[in-house]
Amino acid sequence: MAPPRFPADWFQRVRLKLRHLQLFMALEEHRNLHRAAASLNMSQPAASKLLGDLEDMLGIELFDRHGRGIEPNWYGSLMIRHARMILSELKEAGEELNALQAGHSGRVSIGTVMAPAVELVVPVVSAMTQEHPGLKIAVGVESSDVLAERVHQGTMDFAIGRLPGGMDPLTFVYEEIGDEELCFVCRDDHPLLDLGRDVVVEDLVGATWMLQPVGTLLRERVDALFRSRGLPPPQRVIESASPVMSMAMIAQTDSLTVFARALAELYSTPGRYAIVPFYKRFSVEPYGIFRLRERPLSPGAQTLLTALRAAAIGKGLGRGPTPTDL
Repeated sequence: MAPPRFPADWFQRVRLKLRHLQLFMALEEHRNLHRAAASLNMSQPAASKLLGDLEDMLGIELFDRHGRGIEPNWYGSLMIRHARMILSELKEAGEELNALQAGHSGRVSIGTVMAPAVELVVPVVSAMTQEHPGLKIAVGVESSDVLAERVHQGTMDFAIGRLPGGMDPLTFVYEEIGDEELCFVCRDDHPLLDLGRDVVVEDLVGATWMLQPVGTLLRERVDALFRSRGLPPPQRVIESASPVMSMAMIAQTDSLTVFARALAELYSTPGRYAIVPFYKRFSVEPYGIFRLRERPLSPGAQTLLTALRAAAIGKGLGRGPTPTDL
C-alpha cells in the first residue's frame, strides 16, 4: 500500500511554524538537541516536544536519535534544505524593506562563470549602478555546480553558467545565451611563440601545465582536445582552480594554462602574458541564465536580468525573451 501523499496545504494542516524552521537549522548545525535548543533560547523538553509533535502530525520521523546526538534522515535533510531557503527569503525581505525605507532600490545577488563575467556582467552592472545607484548588487564568480547549488538554495537570485547533470532541469528556468571560447595562455617570451606559425596540439606534447582539477569542465575539454588527435592528455600538470595562481606560475615558468578567451584577453598585456596562436577555435558547451522556476524575482533582480538579456542579444549571444523566461 502506497504511503499517503501530502496535500498542497500540508504545512497549514500540521501547523508548521517559523520556530520549526529555526529548529531544523539549529539541529543541522549542532547535531544535538540540547545545544540546538540552547542556541534558540529554548529548553530541551520544549524543543523535543516541538519536533516530536511535528513528526507525529507528519507521520514520519525527520531525525534519527542515537547516543551521540541527532542526525537528519532523508526526510529531515529535505526539510532542512527548504527551511534554509525560506529563512533566506525572509532575511532578504527584511533587507529589501530596509533598503526601500532608506530610499534605496533593494539588493540583488547573482553569480557567473568567468567568460560572461567579463563579456556581460561587468559592463551591465557598471551601467546599472549608474542608472539605479540605490540598487545593491553582489556578484559571485564560481564554477557552474557551485552557482546552481546557490541558486537552488535561494542565496542567489539567478546565475549565468551551466546546469549540472545531477540537478533536475525542470527546477530552473534556463535560457541559453552563448558558448565559451577557450585559448591557451603563456608568458609573452615563451618558446612556443617563436614557431612563426599557428600552434597545433602536437606542439603541446610534453609541456608543463597549470590546469583546473580533474573532472572540471576546462580540464575535460583540454584532455578531449588531446585525445581527438590520438594523443594522451597532458601528463605534467600542476592543478589549481585559482586564476591568480595560474597566472603567477606561467609568468615565471614555461608552463601553459587554459582560460576563457574573454578572460585571457583581459590578462594578456604586452610584456607579461600572451595568447598562444592556435590552429583552430575550441570552446566548451554553451552557458545560459538560470533561476528557480518557483521563486519570483524581486523588481531589482528582474531589472538586472532584463539588462543582461538585452546585452547578450546585442552581442549576438542570446535570443529574444519568451513568456516562459519572464
